[in-house]
Amino acid sequence: MLSVAPTAGLASRVRGWVDPLVVLILSALLLGLLVPARGTAAEVLAVLRTAAIVLLFFLYGARMATDEIWAGLRNWRLQGSMLAATYVAFPVLGLLVQLLPDAVVSPELKTGLLYLSLLPSTVQASVVFTSIARGNVAGAITGATISNLVGIVLTPVLVGLLLARTTGGIGNPAGILLQLLLPFAAGQVLQRWIGTWVRAHARLTRVTDRGAIALVAYTSVSSATVSGAWAHVTWVVVVVLVVVCAAMLATMLALTWTGGGRLGLARGDRVALLMCGSKKSLATGLPMAAVLFTPALAASVALPVIVFHQLQLATCAVLARRLAAHVE
Repeated sequence: MLSVAPTAGLASRVRGWVDPLVVLILSALLLGLLVPARGTAAEVLAVLRTAAIVLLFFLYGARMATDEIWAGLRNWRLQGSMLAATYVAFPVLGLLVQLLPDAVVSPELKTGLLYLSLLPSTVQASVVFTSIARGNVAGAITGATISNLVGIVLTPVLVGLLLARTTGGIGNPAGILLQLLLPFAAGQVLQRWIGTWVRAHARLTRVTDRGAIALVAYTSVSSATVSGAWAHVTWVVVVVLVVVCAAMLATMLALTWTGGGRLGLARGDRVALLMCGSKKSLATGLPMAAVLFTPALAASVALPVIVFHQLQLATCAVLARRLAAHVE
């Protein structure tokens, strides 16, 4: 008789190799390419995505003790290293990419890659992955939020200086306030009454985490598909762009993790620096690109931002689960 033990063992190993969060993100990416949302459906999904983000940050506020937030703000080494990674190390990396020959990366895409390096850190993904990896969530929230608030002014200034362009405006700061800070503050106000219940139902936050990431991934790719951003993109261009973005991401992941160790940061702070210092915000990047660049150039500039965004989600999903497994 045949033994089923080897088959069961193989199935168990395969489940260990396949990250469910990565599968979810890649499925959302594929769905956005093949079945993009249009018209009313796109509007409804945009509302659902905003609602998911608002709920996510309300739950973070509700489950987190207030003294943890103040500790995160007082941790100047962590906050300073996050800002240095986002607005010093990353832009230097973007400038180094400009040295690549035009035959390898077109000038338009090199402009997009430099623009990518000047963006603030993404908030929701950084906080979600820090939470999954058992890192310092309070430090991640404060650091990523400060990064976005600074980026509202600093990113257009850096674009004007490094790309020699006149900026016509900035992104929408009200979005950060209404979608992130106010829900988090509301959760903090109510956490003395509902905090114990929220902490006892961790699955609620976990489902909200993954739902928000899936909606962001699908709606961003869907919007690019509908707008025709992929019309003149060949497979060769995509492969080269993915390789360059992967190299930039790997460099920043290595720099933030080793840099956190050399600074003597605790494990939770190193995780927060890793997740926040290596990210770039699609939600901030695309609206700003529409303001800072001509329509013809904006699509080319947006493409590296979209590719890097999907790459950072998939890569950090694996890293977050592996870091959590080490703790467990």
